[in-house]
Amino acid sequence: MLTKINRAIVSVTDKSGLEEFGKSLMEMGVEIISTGGTAKFLKSEGVDIIDISDYTGFPEIMDGRVKTLHPKVHGGILAVRDKKEHLLKMKELGMETIDMVVVNLYQFERAVSRPDIKVEAAIENIDIGGPTLLRAAAKNFRYVTVVSDPGDYPKVIEEMRKNNCATTLSTRFYLAKKVFQLTSNYDRAIFSYLDGLNLALLEQ
Repeated sequence: MLTKINRAIVSVTDKSGLEEFGKSLMEMGVEIISTGGTAKFLKSEGVDIIDISDYTGFPEIMDGRVKTLHPKVHGGILAVRDKKEHLLKMKELGMETIDMVVVNLYQFERAVSRPDIKVEAAIENIDIGGPTLLRAAAKNFRYVTVVSDPGDYPKVIEEMRKNNCATTLSTRFYLAKKVFQLTSNYDRAIFSYLDGLNLALLEQ
């Protein structure tokens, strides 16, 4: 089953390979929604993007803690494309489908490996929006392509070029499984860090 990609949300910490990937999406006519530093990077490389705040009509708030957690984003990702009620609700609410999610996470393990890191700084490196986007897209892999590893950029672009900007179900399924492995390991790392903290110190 081929699914064409018309619209993508791109928000990454690791920007390796992003310039070429973003330009390839743009050349194929994919509308790119982006956030924060990723949006600035893509713009600086000549990639056309729509800022997430312009897309949702709502500003990034709380020092960037809340930016992609919006019904217009998650409705666009999670809608079942062949369910009439979902499509009617999207039309009623002015939503559009988001067919690709390109996200990698705050580098929590790298941050907490620094010997001088404070607990408050470690907690700010717990990614919330990223895992939520990834899990939503991976859940809806029948319709959405989710890319969490820059190493998969060439594979995805090659397949899109072969299939008129579409990906295959087998590729989407492969990418979705990688997401759940990633988020599982990510949560395990956070638990391990928190489990090693002295509660008495937190209460001071």
